[in-house]
Amino acid sequence: MRGLWTTERVRAAEERVMARVPDGALMRRAAFGLARVALGMLTGPRRRVGLLVGAGGNGGDALWAGHYLRRRGVAVSAVLLRPDRAHAEGLAAFRGAGGRVVDRLGEVDLVVDGIVGLSARGPLRPDAAEHVAAIDAPVLAVDLPSGIDPDTGAITGPAVRADVTVAFGCLKPVHALADCGRVELVDLGLGPELAGPDLAELEDAEVGAHWPVPGRSDDKYTQGVTGIAAGSATYPGAAVLATGAALLATSGMVRYAGAAAEAVRASWPESICTGSITDAGRVQSWVVGPGLGTGLSAEGVLRAVLEAGVPVVADADAITMLANNRDLWDARDPGTPLVLTPHDREFERLAGPVGRDRVAAARRAAERFDAVVLLKGNTTVLAGPDGRVFVNRAGGGWAATAGSGDVLSGLVGTLLAARLDPLLAAACAARAHATAADLASRGAPIPASALLRAVPDAIRALRSG
Repeated sequence: MRGLWTTERVRAAEERVMARVPDGALMRRAAFGLARVALGMLTGPRRRVGLLVGAGGNGGDALWAGHYLRRRGVAVSAVLLRPDRAHAEGLAAFRGAGGRVVDRLGEVDLVVDGIVGLSARGPLRPDAAEHVAAIDAPVLAVDLPSGIDPDTGAITGPAVRADVTVAFGCLKPVHALADCGRVELVDLGLGPELAGPDLAELEDAEVGAHWPVPGRSDDKYTQGVTGIAAGSATYPGAAVLATGAALLATSGMVRYAGAAAEAVRASWPESICTGSITDAGRVQSWVVGPGLGTGLSAEGVLRAVLEAGVPVVADADAITMLANNRDLWDARDPGTPLVLTPHDREFERLAGPVGRDRVAAARRAAERFDAVVLLKGNTTVLAGPDGRVFVNRAGGGWAATAGSGDVLSGLVGTLLAARLDPLLAAACAARAHATAADLASRGAPIPASALLRAVPDAIRALRSG
């Protein structure tokens, strides 16, 4: 599991470590790691590096890295964006090693972004933005790409787009919530000073280890039975996708109940199909909402599912109905796990605008509704009512296609039926969903049906670590 810590906690940990080590040692250690990554990025015959140097610690890191690069024979030039506030020791070391201070970077093979650090907020200032706009080379960011909020990943104006970011000491929320390119971690010895993380991201091997697979004594019932209440005569595809995802995710049983039974049966003869919730039989979880509609009959289905006393995944139209009819919340059996899977617009209908801080928004909604909230996005934020938060970064935007959410709902539902912790179930499903999208796309846009077909390959990849 990868942990991510907020700026406030990182700063406090750094202060405790700096109190024990010689003055400047932490910065030089960070800069040496930065220089090592920079050398790895200089793959051509020419080795020219330009530094964009701001005030304070990040500028000092960049200057010290320039010092180490000069000692390896690299040509290094630096633009001091705040000459009056440049890090004095770092600048002296840089110049002492033969580094040049210039007004413009000119032609270089790599740019090191040392403009601002963790303490900065808001977009780049106009002078910095002008230099960034002129960049025509790969960019290596110092701790974070300048202009991006370190705790929320929000971008509100001009910002650096990094190819690689070197994170010092530990990962911060920005490294998951924004595009930082490839992230390399340089250890500064902060680990003993950092307790449990503020956010966490599951690694592939962890998801694979949690994924339910049949044992020698299992049968179709012991692995969990998933109920799907989705689709309609107008939108049968949602039912087909959600049911298919549940079937492909485990070796248990899936019961479909709804108006799209004929389409589901034709696509998935393994499913047990009935026309209504009352005839569905016993299940260990329900997936409700995709393609269901929002009329009175759909409300009746949602109410029956919420009253069933088993974990529920509410998606799409179910979220809309919960937002429009607060009386439906009273149907929920007290203590029954609930996973809500909104995208930003559905979230707004349910709990107000997401805003710039997606983690804070998901946390508030999870506490308010006593539910796991899976806030969809390229980085999906998953918050539990107990305050835990997972994030899941997608490898690309391939899952941004109609019907993709129906597949995700089916995955979450089947993991709930297998009795995984609801937040863990949602996080594992999000990881498998993103992996399936990457495997299916192979660099080209895909429909949700292609993502669905890649689910078994995704599970194999996760289980192999």
